[in-house]
Amino acid sequence: MVGRFDERFLEEIKGRLRPSDVIGRTVKLRKQGREYVGLSPFQKEKTPSFYVNDDKGMFFDFSSGKTGDLITFLQETERLSFSEAVERLAGEAGVPLPAVDPRGAEQEKVRQGLADWLELAAQWFEGELKRPAGREARAYLEGRGLPESEWSRFRLGFSPGGRTALKDYLVAKGARPGELVEAGLLIAPEEGGAPYDRFRDRIMFPILNSRGGVISFGGRAMDPQARAKYLNGPETVVFHKGHQLYGLSEARKIIAAAKADEAPPLVVVEGYMDVIACQRAGVAAVAAMGTALGEEQMEVLWRHHPEPTLCLDGDRAGQAAAARVLDRALPLLKAGRSLQFAIVEGGKDPDDVLREQGAAVLKAQLTRTTPFVEALFRREREAAEPLDTPERKTALKASLRKLAATIADPDLAAAYKEDLLARYEALWPTRQPVYTVGGAAREMSRARWDKRRPVLTGATPETKEITERTRHAPRWLSAALAVAAVRDPGVIDDAIKRVS
Repeated sequence: MVGRFDERFLEEIKGRLRPSDVIGRTVKLRKQGREYVGLSPFQKEKTPSFYVNDDKGMFFDFSSGKTGDLITFLQETERLSFSEAVERLAGEAGVPLPAVDPRGAEQEKVRQGLADWLELAAQWFEGELKRPAGREARAYLEGRGLPESEWSRFRLGFSPGGRTALKDYLVAKGARPGELVEAGLLIAPEEGGAPYDRFRDRIMFPILNSRGGVISFGGRAMDPQARAKYLNGPETVVFHKGHQLYGLSEARKIIAAAKADEAPPLVVVEGYMDVIACQRAGVAAVAAMGTALGEEQMEVLWRHHPEPTLCLDGDRAGQAAAARVLDRALPLLKAGRSLQFAIVEGGKDPDDVLREQGAAVLKAQLTRTTPFVEALFRREREAAEPLDTPERKTALKASLRKLAATIADPDLAAAYKEDLLARYEALWPTRQPVYTVGGAAREMSRARWDKRRPVLTGATPETKEITERTRHAPRWLSAALAVAAVRDPGVIDDAIKRVS
């Protein structure tokens, strides 16, 4: 939510306006396939590199690298604030604005003030990475195959080891320590005393919202003995971990830049460096920042892609995280809204694959995915093994039925039940049917009798052999009894008594 405009309100506005119509009033566009193309409104150019895609609701400018939706376009071209851009578009779309809540307006003012300090902190961290204090951090990034030319794209920075280095800088700029604590930049000791920097001697990864604004940070410790290798900012009025995905704003740019006839994947990975590796390889990727993917984060993913791919580690922790995602996502599945799973080969992370084997190999591995239903069945089957008793087999079958029933969409629930039970039946090789007299007779009746040569065609080899031996039998029942005797000797005594 941004001020008094929640996501549902914003989506309603965008759903009523075609980007090509709004943008086309200031940029001359021409149709090209399923997109519109024109000259960049952000810088001079002779060859058109500005694209508008109505299906995605996005624009992308290759010349400047800028991308976004209609709100972003008005902010960039007319220097409007977010609220001003929304109000302009709401008027065009005929959507009434929500009533102004004085308390909400005050809260928005507070949020904006914290956002300003977070942005200034990000700029300071970026500068520190290039100063003498960031020498080891620079060496570490280059050793991980991340060259300096890429640092600004991801706004990477460094927090020095001093206890109050960031605090001193921001207070000198007019910040109050209490504000910086509220923004998650400082820690206020529980026992009292002056607040101090939360992030010290760490490589800094700014966490951005979908519009590219800084809302928090993650930091990787340079000291291998540090208590926490990765440290994320706390919950604040501007940062709710369960709602956000690291790398989303850059992932949206990659999706928007794809050709209209392409369906680029949206991949969920585990770490900051994995996100960066995927995005450098041209793969839209995000991370859940150290927590299992939650329902609200899934909703965010589905707003950008119908079937995001989860690429989690193949170790026990990764498998446990995948299991939690399966349970959380199952009730939310709908037609055209699911998840896929992928594991990079050799127990490596996406970052390792990019450095060792290159972008093409990483992209190829991420396209080898497992559908949701298959991942779910594998988990249940492995949990139920060994399937060596009727009770265990029945328990697995009951579990599959129960899982399918948790899907809210009744049609999809029925389809999952059918698919899961078919996979269950396929666990055991097809057994030869047990023939009774009636079963043998039905098989005989389905076969075609060649009167010139009393041998059945279209039957099993065993049936043909028995029929050949009994070709002089005067009735079909004799042959049926012969088959039954061979296939199921236990019934022959009673059968003979009944027909003798």
